[in-house]
Amino acid sequence: MKYPILLVLIAVMTTGCSYKTMQDHAPVKVEVVRTAGGYQLLRGGLPYTVRGAGMARDDIARFAAHGGNSIRNWTTDDRVQNVSTLLDSAQAHGVTVALGLPMRSERSGFDYDDPQAVARQLESFRATILKYRDHPALLLWIVGNELNHSYSNPRVYDAVNDVARMIHELDPNHPVTTAMEGFRPAVVSEALKRAPNLDFLSFQLYGSLFSLPEWIRAADFTRPFMVTEWGTIGYWEMEKTPWGAPVELTSSEKADVILRAEREILMPLRGQLIGSYVFYWGQKQERTPTWFGLLLESGEETETVDVMHHLWTGNWPANRTPRVEAFRLDGKGAREGVTLAAGGTYEIHFDVRDPEGDPLRFRLRLKPESEATQTGGDLELTPPDIEGWLADPDSAATTIAVPEPGKYRLFAYAYDDHGHAAHANIPFLVQPGEGR
Repeated sequence: MKYPILLVLIAVMTTGCSYKTMQDHAPVKVEVVRTAGGYQLLRGGLPYTVRGAGMARDDIARFAAHGGNSIRNWTTDDRVQNVSTLLDSAQAHGVTVALGLPMRSERSGFDYDDPQAVARQLESFRATILKYRDHPALLLWIVGNELNHSYSNPRVYDAVNDVARMIHELDPNHPVTTAMEGFRPAVVSEALKRAPNLDFLSFQLYGSLFSLPEWIRAADFTRPFMVTEWGTIGYWEMEKTPWGAPVELTSSEKADVILRAEREILMPLRGQLIGSYVFYWGQKQERTPTWFGLLLESGEETETVDVMHHLWTGNWPANRTPRVEAFRLDGKGAREGVTLAAGGTYEIHFDVRDPEGDPLRFRLRLKPESEATQTGGDLELTPPDIEGWLADPDSAATTIAVPEPGKYRLFAYAYDDHGHAAHANIPFLVQPGEGR
């Protein structure tokens, strides 16, 4: 049929746009293929290696400058981030997007035994798929996030299969997965049985990532997969103080863990592992304001960004992030169960080294210990700062006066003059008594 070609030529001549520009806005076919070495993700017919991170709000220019080439998000709800804008920004910087369809979880109150509710949810995704299916930055669809978290009804994966089937009918150019909490053989088996329209499964692991190869072998799992969230050790996996506060790694310890995880676990799994997304390019409150974010709330990059830059480009950044050597309150570190007496004054020491010897600025912040009990990344409120207890909040060596009993957490930050920051924190308990 000749008319469409004629219309294209007329459009090019009348609008001044080039054929190449029009090609740039066509969908790019993505597929998972079997190779002699296992599995490979192809994009536009060429092998595609994901250098990925989870991102909720557009910071794509900076991400791409560090060598990242793919992001995943969690929702197509424009109240969080305009998805069209995100996709356009990604396309402008040579980045792809794994789009997350916000499928309701059982733990949020959704009933997968209610056929009408399931049908309404399925149909609600149709317009979204049609809206974004042809965008050239789209890499794949993620149907739901950790739907197996605290679930009991396996019919959720029947519903996942219905969504995957609809996506394949409406969008033949992009594969479909679902993101699962952990690697649980019984859940994996259930999902494979009930959702055959998925192109592959995806898993989300933190400290348990170091057990993934063993679990895969034990389950005789041979299919392709992605790791759509991984990063530092989770707060639920870390040791706790005697009063139950989780101990958080310093920003430097986190960078070391993530470098180890990539080199020792993710790289050797390539061939079956077809992509991974580090968590989290941004900042969010989960037990603390610093637990998972590669960035601070004020935008500075942590040492983990240095590590990802190195993994993605093969080179370390020209200017490196300050490194935490030690952080002590009353001569003790976070793992030593720091207990103080009300009415006392105690010393603080934050030791940080900058690789280039750049001058550093310091900031100490005190907060009550979080009382959050949410799980799975659900929204938490950030505890407010407590003012007046620190003698000099802008010093790496100062004192704190603790007048009231309670559970607290002391945060320390060191900033260089290149947009980088190191951080650490100490949970501590103040008991009634006469302090020194």
